Parts: sequence; structure tokens; C-alpha cells
Amino acid sequence: MLASTKAPLSAFPATRVDWVDYAKGWCIILVVMMHSTLGVEEALGQQSWLHGFIDWARPFRMPDFFLVAGLFLARTIEKPWPDFLDRKVLHFAYFFVLWTLIQGAPKLLLAGGDPLSILSDLAFAMIEPFGTLWFIYLLPIFFVTTKLLRPASPWAVLAAASALQMANVATHSTVIDEFAARYTYFYAGYIFAPRIFAFAEAARANLRRTIPALILWVVTNELAVRCGYSGLPAVSLLLGFAGAAAVVAFSVLLAEAHVLPSLAWLGARSMVVYLAFFLPMAATRIALLKTGLIVDGGVIALIVTAIAVHVPIFVRTATPATPFEFLFERPAFFRTGAARLPAHTGQQALSAARRQ
Repeated sequence: MLASTKAPLSAFPATRVDWVDYAKGWCIILVVMMHSTLGVEEALGQQSWLHGFIDWARPFRMPDFFLVAGLFLARTIEKPWPDFLDRKVLHFAYFFVLWTLIQGAPKLLLAGGDPLSILSDLAFAMIEPFGTLWFIYLLPIFFVTTKLLRPASPWAVLAAASALQMANVATHSTVIDEFAARYTYFYAGYIFAPRIFAFAEAARANLRRTIPALILWVVTNELAVRCGYSGLPAVSLLLGFAGAAAVVAFSVLLAEAHVLPSLAWLGARSMVVYLAFFLPMAATRIALLKTGLIVDGGVIALIVTAIAVHVPIFVRTATPATPFEFLFERPAFFRTGAARLPAHTGQQALSAARRQ
């Protein structure tokens, strides 16, 4: 049995962890940048100079996101099922359904079609999530799966999850395919959480070793991507874990140097960006391409990324204590039992749910 699965709650930080916020901050930027770049390239019919960077980040971008998502699960996994389901399923279900309607309805209406077909497409989105929202859809599945698997051997679960990742499952179902590809990282974040925190502190204490190791990782990851090996079974698994470790170490360096504190601030609000970046991203891309004032695809993608990241934060900042607070704050009527009296408000509620 892995000792980390039995680690006491005192082994976990009680307050916000600086490097975790840094990691979430630059990973959410990478996610938005990927979607922005690919959307611009599709519209232009050609790749931009930013495409190479997007490919370089692909092996570790989502593995790190899921590993971080599993770090604090030990805080709530032993809670009774009703409380657990409220925190880890109903919470995300609310935001998934809400933002599916916000993202999907305008898109389907503009595409034409009768009301019945639009409703049918929205209903199908509850099974096959729209675009970027699959992450929100998958997290509750990961939470429940992990709680159900608690009696099982952690090594057996990790081995099975890793085998699924290496199998390159392709069923044309986003949920099934992404579960197979990502669960091993989430589960590793959960069972190895104390060791990951210890690794972060070791990286902080040994900067002379951490920096050369990061340089070696950058070169190795680049070679694997450039040579076409990054998608191979086992190689992609190793690159995912190596990249997640590198993100942790690099985030520790940023935190230790107190560089780009706004990145950590953004990381603490990464869920807000993830939920709402799609609409400003699409609107900015369309506007820039129609004006034709900028012709460089990479520059367009960077502008789209910047606006898509900042608009959700602006909207969230403007919505507390307004009728639009429901966009980022789960209403009391969508809570169960004691959860009807939330301990946090605003973004704190979203952050707490991710870290409990």
C-alpha cells in the first residue's frame, strides 16, 4: 500500500500554495493559447510561427492540469457520500450545464436549424461535451472513480490507468478517450500528493540542481516532439509525468523569485478563465480576422489569447453582488444540506472546491 494514500490531512498545506497557483496560472494560459492559435490557423488555412510552441507544450499541458487537480482530493475523499457528491459532482455539474447553455445556445442559433434540433444538440452535449468544457465534465467522474477505488491497491489502479493511457483509446467519445488518456495523472496527483509537495520543497532548496534539470527537460521534450516520438505509447506517458514534474519545479522557481505575481493571481482564478474564455476568444478572433489590420497569424493568436484570458477575470470581478453572480458562484438552491450555507464567496468558493 502506498503510504501517501494514508497520509494525514496535516501533511497537506492548510493555506494556498504559491507554486500551485503559479502552475495553474501558466497552464491555463497555455490552454487558452492552444485553442486561440488553432482557431486562428484554421481560419487562415495555414500554420503560424506559434504552432511550434503549441506542439512543444502538448505533452505536458493537460497532464499537469489533472495532476494538480488531484493534489488536494485527500481533504474530502473520506467525507460521507452526500457531502462528497455535493462538493465534487453537483458543484461541477452546475457550471458545466450553465456554461454549455451559454456557449452552445448562441452557436447553434447562429448556425440555423429548428428549435427541436437545437434542443436535441444541447441535450447531446450532456453526453458529448462542447469543445473546452470536457475538462469540467471529466473532473467529477475522476473524483467519484477515485473514491470508489479506495479499497483497491493504489499500485494496481495506477498500473491500469497507465495502461489505458498507453493504449491510445480512440472511441470517438470525448469522455471515454480523455478518461483513458488523463486519469493516470489525476490519480498520481492524489496518491503521491505528499511526495509531490516534498519534491517541490526539494526543488526550492536545491536551485543549482533544479535549473540544469529543467534545461535538460526542455531539450528532451523538444527533441521528442520534433522527432515525432512524443505520441508513442510509453513515451507520451513518460513525457506527461516528466512535464508535470517540470511544471512543478519551474513554478517553484517563479514563486521563490517572486517573479510575475500576477501569474499566481491568475492561477487562483483559473477555473473562471476555463469556464468563460471561449466566447471572448471566438469574438476577438472573428473581429481581428474581419478587420484585416493584422495579417500575422501568430500575433493575432497572442492578442486573442490575452483578451480571452482577461475578459473572464474582468467579468468575474464585476459580477459579485449582482444578478449575474450565478455565472461563477453556485446558488444556494443548487446546493444540498449544509452546503446551502457556503463557507466561501466569489472565486474563493471555486478555488476551495478545487482544492478540498
